[in-house]
Amino acid sequence: MRQKIKRRKFTDVVYFSLALLAIESVIYFFEAFTSPKVSFAQEQEATQPAVTAPQLQSFKLPILIYHYVEYVTDERDTIRQSLNITPNIFEQQIKTLKDAGYTTITPSQIEKIEKGRLKIEKPVILSFDDGYRDFYTDVFPILKKYNIKAVAYVNPGLLDKLNYMYWDEVKEIAKSGYVEIGAHSMSHRSLSSIDEKSAEWEVRESKAMLEKQLNIPVTSFAYPFGHFNNQTIEFVKSAGFTSAITTDEGTNEDTKEKFTLKRIHPGSRIGLDLINKMYLIN
Repeated sequence: MRQKIKRRKFTDVVYFSLALLAIESVIYFFEAFTSPKVSFAQEQEATQPAVTAPQLQSFKLPILIYHYVEYVTDERDTIRQSLNITPNIFEQQIKTLKDAGYTTITPSQIEKIEKGRLKIEKPVILSFDDGYRDFYTDVFPILKKYNIKAVAYVNPGLLDKLNYMYWDEVKEIAKSGYVEIGAHSMSHRSLSSIDEKSAEWEVRESKAMLEKQLNIPVTSFAYPFGHFNNQTIEFVKSAGFTSAITTDEGTNEDTKEKFTLKRIHPGSRIGLDLINKMYLIN
């Protein structure tokens, strides 16, 4: 009697185990045919660690500001004299920078240096505001002579007028490889003093006209008179510029604040006086 009971229990266990196995098999095949297929490539992708964007490396950047580089003959023109240095002094400043180990860059190269795609130990930017004609007649030949770069911030609404470059000259320097063209608004109005609609137009239209006429990207902006506010900065950003420079005095200890970059007025300093000005100011 006991043997029959034991056999029955044993048989029940076997049947129960087989039933569980059958159920598991059904579930396995059901999931196999109804679950979405995952390719080998997808499996590999899922197991790969997430790739993070490389961190930008900020760097110290002095930017020199110039307006007129010419020999002013009219003693009554006090404004021009106050903003002017002679071509001879400018050439000596170039020699000073080269002897001190500086390499001239343009604003569009800032990001390349930050991302490590361009290695320059001591970069410096030479910036020229307003697009005066002496840039073409006096500055441009010196740039070519010493194989250096500069950025010219021009007002397209003033080109072809008295004392300003002609469009043909701007096109020539833009194609030369020595000069980057930046925008300086359409007509050199104080953007923080006029109504917002006009200020936005000055910013956007200057970029649009320069790019249309020169067939090149224009990515850097200089605030006329150095006047700007938070709204002006937003107009510059939304227009598609990637950097903007002020007339605030100082060397940029880093390049993080790309829309409020400071500049240095070198005056007629040369040699050690110029280097000290670049190092000591903040």
